Amino acid sequence: MTHRTEHLPPKRHDGLRLVHLTTTDISLDWLLGPQLRAFAAEGYEVIGMSAAGEHVANLEAMGIRHVPVPAFTRSTNPLQDVRAFVQLVRLLRQVRPDILHTHNPKPGIIGRIAGWLTRVPLVVNTQHGLYAQPTDRWQRRLPVYAAERVAAMFGDAELVQNPEDVDTLVRRLRIPAHKVRLLGNGIDLARFDPHSVPNATRAAVRDDWGVGSDEIVVGVVGRLVREKGIVEILEAAHALHDERLPVRFVIVGPADPGKADAVDGAQMVDARADGVVFAGERTDMPECYAAMDLFLTASWREGFPRSAMEAAAMGLPAVATDIRGNRQVVDDGVTGVLVPARDPAGLAAAVRDLVARRAEWPTMSEAARARARGQFDQALVIERTLAVYRRLQR
Repeated sequence: MTHRTEHLPPKRHDGLRLVHLTTTDISLDWLLGPQLRAFAAEGYEVIGMSAAGEHVANLEAMGIRHVPVPAFTRSTNPLQDVRAFVQLVRLLRQVRPDILHTHNPKPGIIGRIAGWLTRVPLVVNTQHGLYAQPTDRWQRRLPVYAAERVAAMFGDAELVQNPEDVDTLVRRLRIPAHKVRLLGNGIDLARFDPHSVPNATRAAVRDDWGVGSDEIVVGVVGRLVREKGIVEILEAAHALHDERLPVRFVIVGPADPGKADAVDGAQMVDARADGVVFAGERTDMPECYAAMDLFLTASWREGFPRSAMEAAAMGLPAVATDIRGNRQVVDDGVTGVLVPARDPAGLAAAVRDLVARRAEWPTMSEAARARARGQFDQALVIERTLAVYRRLQR
C-alpha cells in the first residue's frame, strides 16, 4: 500500500516534480484530489506525502504517487514532531522535489523549514486557517503566531484561504506582503448541483434516516467533537424537540474518539431520544444535502468551511456561527443567519426563525447558489495556485 522512496523513478524531463505535503492521506484524496489531478494535467509530476492509510489506493488510482511519512500524526507530543521533522528531511532528500507545497498546521510549519534545509528550489504553503485569531487570548496567539512567523521565513509564498487571515499575516505577523496571496477555497460545482439529484433519491435518503415527509431536516456535517459545536447543536435540538417543532436534526460525520473533545456516548444516547439522527460518515454528500431542508454549522473555529460551501451550492439556507470562515460563506440575512458561537439558545432561535420564514427559502436558496457559483468554484483555486507556481519559476 506504500512506496519505498528509493524506488522512485528519476525526475521526468518534461515536468517539474511537485510534492504536496499533508498530515493524512484523506486530505490528499478528499480535499486536494481535484487539484492534484489538475496539476498533473498541466504537466507536473505530482507526488503526495503524508501518513499512509486507506486513501493511498485512491490516490494511486488517480495517478498520484504517494510517499509515506509514518511519523506524521495529529499528536501534540513535541518529541513526535521532532521525529516527524527528521524523517521528513530524509525523505525530501530522497524525493528531491522542485516545488514543495505544504498544508498547515503541522506540515506547514515543519515542512517549510525542512524544505529550506534540503534546498528545495520553491516552497509554497497554504494557510487553511490560522489556529489563533486576534480575538483569542495571548497565551493561544503567541505560540501560533511565533511558529507561523518563523516558518514563513523559509517559504516563497503563502496562499491564504481566508481574507481575514491575510490581514493577520501581513499586519500583525509582519510577513512580507509580496509573499502573501489570497487563494480562497472551492468545491466541485458540477458535483454539488441540486438538479443532479432526483427527487426519488432525496426521498430514499430521508427514509433511510427515518425522517417523515412532513418533517424539516436540519442537516449538520462534521466530526463529533466539541470544537465543531456538536454539544451546542444537541442542546438546541433538545430545546426544539420540547417545543414540538417539526424538525429533525441529522448529523453526518464520523465519531472521533481519539480527540480529547470527542462527544461522549451518553450525550448521543440522550440526543437520539430527542430524535437526532447520527448518520455516520458518508461519501454520497450531494445526496445527503439534497435530503436536507436547512444547513447548520456551529463550529468554534474554521478556516474556510467546505461543508458550508457545499451546502450553499446545493441551495440550502444556513444557520452558522459568526466566526471567520462562516462569515465568508453565509451572507447574514441573505443566504442564512449568523449567530454567536457557543450559544445553543441562539442556534435554536435561528432555526425557529427560519422555519417560521419558510416562504423565503426559495429566495435564500437561489442567493446561496449564486454566491457559490461566483465565489466557490474550485477551478478558481486551481488557476490561482498554478499562477503562483508560474510566477515563482520565472
